[in-house]
Amino acid sequence: MAEANWYVVHTYSGYEKKVKANIEKTIENRHLEDEILEVRVPMQDVVEVKNGAKKNVQKKLFPGYVLINMVMNDDTWYVVRNTRGVTGFVGPGSKPVPLTEAEMKPLGIKIENVSVDFAEGDMIVVVAGAWKDTEGVVQRIDYNKHTVSINVEMFGRETPVEIGFAEVRKYE
Repeated sequence: MAEANWYVVHTYSGYEKKVKANIEKTIENRHLEDEILEVRVPMQDVVEVKNGAKKNVQKKLFPGYVLINMVMNDDTWYVVRNTRGVTGFVGPGSKPVPLTEAEMKPLGIKIENVSVDFAEGDMIVVVAGAWKDTEGVVQRIDYNKHTVSINVEMFGRETPVEIGFAEVRKYE
């Protein structure tokens, strides 16, 4: 699978939250959860003074822009580009350019390098959550979402279940 990067999408002013909601709904409908990982409207806390009273409010950091963490391919490009309120990706022509690590740092977006002590094919045990005390073989590790997939027997058949890294440990 290709690597996910952060991209900037230009929207109509005032439509940032609607665009975010529309893209998230499309992700759910088209089952693109593994390709479009996160949609953000960067906000900042600002103190406004009106009539002598201080008030903390949240304002958009970049009005008219939405950040998307996604794997760029024809499907994801089409979904985002054809979302109501989106005018296009930021980049030369129609070619989207991913944000660099230096550009993402001031936005509070961190690239986390997570290491786990298990690999695909290893036996693990779930130590928390709904599947506590369940044992399974690691089928897939998703470092972007910080989850591991194991097969669990439900109703007499194997069913894949996604569990967070914090909820599992290697079987000893």
